[in-house]
Amino acid sequence: MILGRAKGESPYRVSIEIVNKECKILRLLKDLGIPRFTVLDVRRLRRGVSRHLVRISRGDLNKVTKHSSVKLKNSVAFGDEATAWFETEGCNVCNTIISKGAFLMTAWSVGEDKFIYTFVAPNPETAQDIISILESLNFKPRVLGIGRYSRRTSLLTEKQEVALWLALETGFFDHPKKIGIVELSRRLKISPSTLSEILRRGMRRLLENYFETI
Repeated sequence: MILGRAKGESPYRVSIEIVNKECKILRLLKDLGIPRFTVLDVRRLRRGVSRHLVRISRGDLNKVTKHSSVKLKNSVAFGDEATAWFETEGCNVCNTIISKGAFLMTAWSVGEDKFIYTFVAPNPETAQDIISILESLNFKPRVLGIGRYSRRTSLLTEKQEVALWLALETGFFDHPKKIGIVELSRRLKISPSTLSEILRRGMRRLLENYFETI
């Protein structure tokens, strides 16, 4: 639990490049020649399948829905883009990341079955554990970067700062939003109302400080 972690632990933002021929949705997008897409979230279901929340153009979404290898569970359009949940058989990469309590931020193709995954782990031990497991499964992950969250200001409580940092990282403040309050709270393992209050109080503190100094 990222907001309820033990004292002294900090979340880590990790980016890895990996060859993944198992993930059917990523493979299908690549085979269809769809270069622009972003995996915003992955959920592992009990019956051995996974759901991928994909951000994609509306035109490319129509291409994907014609294939029986994936099931479209829900989609929301905004302008020329759309987000959609696709259900496929789970792969070891996503399952490893999710099972260790980390959450996937983005995944995208860089060609030749190579994908870049970015995820946030609750502590450095978990980040290393994920990488070690992927290595033992012969995925040969190449670490592109590991960034440790560190406190920047005493204006905010630690929970407020971590929540705001993760909200910014995952696109909560983007327009249109890449993630909503419900999804973000689920990843942080707190209720939407609790997260909303943490964000509201944190933003108020930042605004009060800003307007006091101008």
